[in-house]
Amino acid sequence: MAMADILLSDKYKDFLKHEADAEALEGQTMAGKTTIGVFKFMLKVAKSSDKLHFIAAKTVGDCEKNIIQADLGIVDIFGDLVSYHGNGDKDNKIPHIKYSVRQNGQTVSKIIYVIGYDNKDKWQKALGSQFGCGFIDEINIANYDFVQESTMRCKYWMSTMNPDDPKLPVYSGYINRFRPLEKYKYDTPKEIRVLLTEPAHENWTYWFFTMDHNAGVSEERKKQVRESVPKGTKLYKNKILGIRGRSEGLVFSAFKRKQNVITEAQARQYKYIRYTTGVDTAYSKKSEDTIAFIFQGLTTCGKLIILEEKVYNNKDFEGNELAPSDVVDKLVAFLDYCKDKWGFGKSVYVDNADQATIMELNKRKKAKGLIYDFNNSDKRMKVIDRIQLANGWLKDLNYLIVDTCENHIDELEMYQWQADKDEPEDSNDHTINAQQYGAMILRALVGIENQPKQNYTALKAGFGL
Repeated sequence: MAMADILLSDKYKDFLKHEADAEALEGQTMAGKTTIGVFKFMLKVAKSSDKLHFIAAKTVGDCEKNIIQADLGIVDIFGDLVSYHGNGDKDNKIPHIKYSVRQNGQTVSKIIYVIGYDNKDKWQKALGSQFGCGFIDEINIANYDFVQESTMRCKYWMSTMNPDDPKLPVYSGYINRFRPLEKYKYDTPKEIRVLLTEPAHENWTYWFFTMDHNAGVSEERKKQVRESVPKGTKLYKNKILGIRGRSEGLVFSAFKRKQNVITEAQARQYKYIRYTTGVDTAYSKKSEDTIAFIFQGLTTCGKLIILEEKVYNNKDFEGNELAPSDVVDKLVAFLDYCKDKWGFGKSVYVDNADQATIMELNKRKKAKGLIYDFNNSDKRMKVIDRIQLANGWLKDLNYLIVDTCENHIDELEMYQWQADKDEPEDSNDHTINAQQYGAMILRALVGIENQPKQNYTALKAGFGL
């Protein structure tokens, strides 16, 4: 195996060329973090003027299996340049790698200690020296004393990590002091960006890698892995999305695909008494936040059904980002489409924080004689109460979603509570917000079945219907 045999994405090439004092690698499963990280570490060791370096994992055995002897591990890639001494030798009793490199026209032997951070007595003996380069695999589970002792002894160090509890001290003490390069800032999920708030350490670089950055994995294999883990689970969020874990769980715990998701044909079996549309907007081109439209219908038997959705993200419109006037065009087209397909829904509710879009919509209504009414969203009901209301509807099967509304389904399966306060996270919620804006006017009618006509009439009158 030659070094050139490693397939490199553009981001991995930038990573290899980048110079920093410390680097933290986080991301999805199968992103190749350890492989590319160790590759760069060995290149850094080769350039270092120091003789002693170290690699650390939970145990020496883990290091041997996952880093030294693995496919595309150190022995596989660097071949005859390295020799591993798992039991030490006469000069170094600690397990180590001898690494032959060329410096100033001469062959020089570098020593890389192999350390298990689970055994404090052994790692304390190994850390009696100063090091040129250090590599800590899965720093999220490392002994915190080891992290402190080892990193202070390095001129350069690197760590990899798997998504874990964001309350761990290693995050606030170390990882959240790293910063991504501006070029790759928005590769990092918003859920992690908002955590990188500790005072930045100069020249500490953060890297978030996904499966798509690993050029050595086929598209077929990526698809297989992504589809093997149920959406909405902690495993999916950690491994597939690469987002740090939160034990509090899902906001919409009552949502079940088998119960709450229906086909379009099933949706057409119902009779509808009212349609509404909700709109949530976010114009940033450097985030995952979206512009979301949700068209929903209330049935004669009291079921609220999400019939259509449309989602846009300005990062997909590089150089031609959507402005409020563009959103007006797209929303009107969406409303006309839903009218022709399902039925006329006159009332549209737009996030009341976005007065610019509401003003553009009403200007268009006046200029073109549009038949739709554009209203400010009603946020008088607190977010927590809206969530509780929706969870009850989901549990009682009065909140259904047509299976083509994939973004809304994904958000219901990913929207989670914050780790440090009793509030939902500020992400994965744009179609949810849009749905709530459109649902508030209908809430007294959801769940009411087989009501006499006069009762429906009274209720509808009470809500201005």
